[in-house]
Amino acid sequence: MVRATVWILAKHFDGFPKDSDFQQKVQELSEPKDGEVLLEAVCLSLDPYLRPYSRVLMKEGDVLIGTQVAKVIQSKNPAFPLGSHVVSSCGWRSHSLSDGSDLNPIMSEWPKDLPLSLALGAVGMPGLTALYGIEEVLGLQAGETLLVNGAAGAVGSVVGQIAKIKGCKVVGSAGSEGKVAFLKELGFDQVFNYKTVTSLEEALRSASPEGYDCFFENVGGTFSTVAIEQMKDFGRIALCGNISLYNDASPQTGPYPQPTMIMKQLKMEGFKQTRWAHKDPESQKRLMGWVKEGKLQWREHVTKGFANLPAAFMGMLKGDNTGKAIVAV
Repeated sequence: MVRATVWILAKHFDGFPKDSDFQQKVQELSEPKDGEVLLEAVCLSLDPYLRPYSRVLMKEGDVLIGTQVAKVIQSKNPAFPLGSHVVSSCGWRSHSLSDGSDLNPIMSEWPKDLPLSLALGAVGMPGLTALYGIEEVLGLQAGETLLVNGAAGAVGSVVGQIAKIKGCKVVGSAGSEGKVAFLKELGFDQVFNYKTVTSLEEALRSASPEGYDCFFENVGGTFSTVAIEQMKDFGRIALCGNISLYNDASPQTGPYPQPTMIMKQLKMEGFKQTRWAHKDPESQKRLMGWVKEGKLQWREHVTKGFANLPAAFMGMLKGDNTGKAIVAV
């Protein structure tokens, strides 16, 4: 019998999450049956999607959703041998049982000098989200100009680098001078701190006077309203996230983008990475190839300790992280 520590949603979030919305519990797990494996968490992913999805996918008392890299510590499934590592969607659990249907093995050719946590970041869901947003949604072409907000986060930082690999001009915005410096290190052509500019409109126009062919949208709200006005005719917008709205107690209203979108004949498409899950294995190999070639840099914001998951999650929502936010157990 294994004792698993879990974090549950004690109360649905109302506005910004609070400590009291989370509760730690202990669960007893049985021994693995035929076809099952017992997993031990190595590191857990912190992702903004938990905030809006929590009310849709979870009831109060449920274990919080999320992914993790886990180690197989007992196995009765030959597809997942003892000591191997997997990406699991079991949520905020220290240990879990699985029949293997929800597990993705870490690629066999994983370089020994790279942390397995990259399977939750640049070579995982955030990297795949960036890749599919650029290729499948935007159809970004060499010589075009791309705008990405939330650019120092797990997705945005990969978006900008892939766009540079493809021969594009990249403009990014972030919320601190440290993040701005990080994006410049990554090769972004123009970067600004949206919190300190006197005019967002002027900052966007100065960064690309000719406008923007494509916009990778992670933030929503006021930024989106201003950015849409800066799009070129026939511009394309990929809607990946709207983190600026996630913690609103009541929905924001207007202004409305339809007149500008009609006049400029813009295309705006929301998407989720899972639409192209059938491409994930090959796409991850491409991402790993860029990492090994030094074309795709990565940074992690690591919090140590399973007990610190709620605090780390709330810190991520406040923008404390540069790059991918994870918790190492």
